[in-house]
Amino acid sequence: MSIPAPRQTSSFAVVALVAGILGWTLLPLLGSLCAIIFGHMARSEIRRSNGQLDGDGLAIAGLVMGWLLVVLGIVVVAAFLLFFGGLAWIAALNS
Repeated sequence: MSIPAPRQTSSFAVVALVAGILGWTLLPLLGSLCAIIFGHMARSEIRRSNGQLDGDGLAIAGLVMGWLLVVLGIVVVAAFLLFFGGLAWIAALNS
């Protein structure tokens, strides 16, 4: 009886997770974009491997962290523009 070889973890999945963490700490824009790109690449690679690669959870975690930061950034920029745009509109009405 032979022991099956252990499944290897996708390198792209590990990079996606690390980039997602970096996106929330040191490199907000670059880290989140890399997490999204590598997360999708990892999931694609894992699906094509026919069960030989593991790490789908790592890839999903990187994707979630990357997309959350992108969405949060868009919401912050929109709130900033709406707030100061509203102030400018009120100031224009009062003049």
